[in-house]
Amino acid sequence: MINKRVRIKLKTYDKSLLHDSCRNIIESVGRTNSNTVGPISMPTKRRIYCVLRSPHVDKDSREHFEIKIYTKIIDVYLPSAQTIDALMKLNIPAGIDVEVKV
Repeated sequence: MINKRVRIKLKTYDKSLLHDSCRNIIESVGRTNSNTVGPISMPTKRRIYCVLRSPHVDKDSREHFEIKIYTKIIDVYLPSAQTIDALMKLNIPAGIDVEVKV
C-alpha cells in the first residue's frame, strides 16, 4: 500500500471519449481488486466567443462560438503496486487531458 487515495481527473472536449476512458480506467482498476469511487461528473465549463462577421462596420452582425469542457474525477482507494502498473500501461486517447494526484 503506497497511499490511501489516487485521484484521476480527466478533461476533454468530446463527451464520448471521456465516457470510454472512464470505463477503461474503472475496468483495469477493478481487475486489481482496488476500490473506486466515480466517475464523478463535474460541471461542464462553457466558453462563448463573440466574433464580428463584418470586417469593417456592421456591429449588429455577430457570430457566437462555444467550447464545452467536460470533466470527470475517479478516486482509487487503497491502490496496490499492481493497480499503479495497470494505470501506467493504460492507453488513453489523445483528446483527453489526464491529471493524477497521489
